[in-house]
Amino acid sequence: MHRFNRRDFLKSAGAIAAFAAIPRAVSAAVTSPRVVVVGGGFGGATVAKYLRMWGGNVQVTLVEPNATHISCILSNLVVTGALSMSRITLAYDSLKTAHGVSVLQGRALAIDPAGNRLTVQTAAGNEVLDYDHLVLSPGIDFTPASGNWNPNLTPHAWQAGPQTTLLKNQLAAMRGGDTFVLTVPKSPYRCPPGPYERACVVADYLRAKKRTGAKVLVLDANAGIQAEPEAFGHAFSVTHAGRIQYVPNANVVSVDSATRSIVTSAMSVSNAKVLNYIPNQRAGGIAASLGVNLAGFVPVSPLSYGTLAYPNIHVIGDSCAVPASDGKAVPKSGHMANSQAKVCADAILRTLSGEVLDQNVATNSACYSPITSRTASWLSANFVYGNIYDVNGAVKGKGMHRTDLGEAPSNGVDGDSYQDMFTWAESIFADSFK
Repeated sequence: MHRFNRRDFLKSAGAIAAFAAIPRAVSAAVTSPRVVVVGGGFGGATVAKYLRMWGGNVQVTLVEPNATHISCILSNLVVTGALSMSRITLAYDSLKTAHGVSVLQGRALAIDPAGNRLTVQTAAGNEVLDYDHLVLSPGIDFTPASGNWNPNLTPHAWQAGPQTTLLKNQLAAMRGGDTFVLTVPKSPYRCPPGPYERACVVADYLRAKKRTGAKVLVLDANAGIQAEPEAFGHAFSVTHAGRIQYVPNANVVSVDSATRSIVTSAMSVSNAKVLNYIPNQRAGGIAASLGVNLAGFVPVSPLSYGTLAYPNIHVIGDSCAVPASDGKAVPKSGHMANSQAKVCADAILRTLSGEVLDQNVATNSACYSPITSRTASWLSANFVYGNIYDVNGAVKGKGMHRTDLGEAPSNGVDGDSYQDMFTWAESIFADSFK
């Protein structure tokens, strides 16, 4: 029965992806309209690609400070040495050669919304780009707790790359009896299952390496597990029993990286062998400059991802705040960024052609999480535009309402899902970057 449910979920997720990929506006009334995209992750790469695929004569420039994108998807397996960094390193070559995207290596500095201009810092100096539409997908920034946090001593590894390698090396140096302290930021944060996934693969690594008595201490700022509670609850209490200690309601008060010490509202730890402090998160700086909500993210229209003040400036991916039913928030993930990018691309092309925006939009988020070196769990949900509801079930407006397709039950964490995880990841890699 589990296998049927998992396969059924995969087919449903694929159907939503295919629906989102059907263009409804493939030409623009404006002569060679210019779209500038900031951020070359899953959101930015996807919107750049699909604007070129669907948009005919649309000129697309992708602004990204790094020469390649290193995926957070699968990065926890790089931490444990199960994968190499090259496996999750994605190049922009196909966007340039196959789709005609202009890639500018630089850092977005400032937006002039009135003048429709973006200033970019490059190795050759500042460059000003004119645009008809601007898409921002800069990912996350951090809001660290007080104290003395130095990510080069106590890494977050929540932006993949050098931080991933640093955490990998620190994990490899652990010995029997050592403690790996991992914090879960206050929701919303990038990749809701990610911290719990990391706790599991680290615990499994310590078991496999025979680090007797070594453990993972999970200090969660939230009241409970934020994603796949059944699967992760079982993993913590059964699969990795004695190797993972889970502590909820542990808001971080202060951090001292020099001594790898942390103070939370639930408990304090001094001189941990590894302190994997993942701070609370907010919108990336260039997006945050447009104004944020109380949680630190940029409110957008779910029909276009346009900002409320500047409809031709769009924010997608981790930086945006999408109106949703209470308790059914739109997650921040690579899969969701890919899905939002297609809705955004279609909306831009409709606007350029003088057409009305599609009201029948849907996005999808799916995820696999390794639990051991051979097994994984999964989850998926659809988000459909329409009425959204408050905690009492009353209509509170329009936005994205979640329908859960399913998630792995505690007895459904298996090797088939572990293999499917790589198929899922490679399909997203290809859809965004190839």
